[in-house]
Amino acid sequence: MFAVARRYQFDPSKKAEIDKKVKEGFVPLMKGIPGFVAYYWLTNDEGRGSSMSVFQDKAGAEKSVKISADWVAKNLAGILHTLDMTMGTMTAHA
Repeated sequence: MFAVARRYQFDPSKKAEIDKKVKEGFVPLMKGIPGFVAYYWLTNDEGRGSSMSVFQDKAGAEKSVKISADWVAKNLAGILHTLDMTMGTMTAHA
């Protein structure tokens, strides 16, 4: 399996708006990618967020990177800022 982890920063006052948009607009896109296994999104009240996308293969993970970048640019430009992204083979899980 392959995974993509991302870390984000945002204005804490935008947390509810961002959470809603991710849940209603972004999660369905992830579910539609071939090889989709799971998606997790978490935020805190200090303006930090993280996501983890899991796919059966590298192709799905790579597609999610492009879809994510495009979606954030169109839907959360100026309010959600990507700090970093890591993509790789899952080497341990429970």
